[in-house]
Amino acid sequence: MDRLELEDLKRILRECAGEDEGVDLDGDVMDLNWFELGYDSLAVLQTTGYIEREYDVLLDEEALDDSDTPRRYLAMVNEVLAAARAAV
Repeated sequence: MDRLELEDLKRILRECAGEDEGVDLDGDVMDLNWFELGYDSLAVLQTTGYIEREYDVLLDEEALDDSDTPRRYLAMVNEVLAAARAAV
């Protein structure tokens, strides 16, 4: 897969960490931070591990620290996917 889309990320988050009852992931979530979405750092790490295995990439731990919203996380992941695709 060339890109990780929001729908993919939401599916993976639900699969890896579930979904908080008070949060609607189908709403406008792109700029909400992980805490507001009901996810802690462990949930994000589980999601990251899944993505690394599924997409066969290694995500930068420092970049993960700055990826505190779905928008920033998707941008970081897609940058790594693009670089991996260009290296092939």
